[in-house]
Amino acid sequence: MEQNFWQKNKVLIIVLAVILILVFWVVGKYNSFIAQNENITNQWAQVENQLQRRYDLIPNVVNTVKGATKQEKEVFLALAEARTRYAGSTTIDEKAKAAGQVESSLARLLVIAENYPELKSSQSFRDLTVALEGTENRIAVERMKYNDLVKILNTSVKTFPNSVLASIFGVTQREYFEVSDVAKEVPKVDFTQ
Repeated sequence: MEQNFWQKNKVLIIVLAVILILVFWVVGKYNSFIAQNENITNQWAQVENQLQRRYDLIPNVVNTVKGATKQEKEVFLALAEARTRYAGSTTIDEKAKAAGQVESSLARLLVIAENYPELKSSQSFRDLTVALEGTENRIAVERMKYNDLVKILNTSVKTFPNSVLASIFGVTQREYFEVSDVAKEVPKVDFTQ
């Protein structure tokens, strides 16, 4: 009797087994997409944490430089505007662009500081620039980790058959954190004015 049951239902059992395997695979892929997105969101929080550390240091650097370089107001204004843009940003892309603008302004500020020997010899300025350099290194590391996680998700979303499931689940590619064109420009400082 039992053998007769298996023979009669052999096709049904195989179909059910295949369906069960597919369901587990789809659920696994869905959970994988969720985990990858959460890892990216978490890593972006780490990038923001380091960016905030930078922004907390900037006023101290600016105030130290201001004391020695009263005529460099446009650099201070550009830096303040870029910080304000970052604070008002709501998306990752807006924050990344604003962070690039801060980097550009900060680079100009540090180039200016190089031209003031009394400033460079100040212990507080040296301490601040060392702290800022350490922060910049941390930001670079966190960005790299963020981009690595984005690469994993984007590869997963683009490859077949994951791409089909990703479109069904509404999972899309994430944007890489790229340096803005403004931040790529070499700072220009003109003391002839």
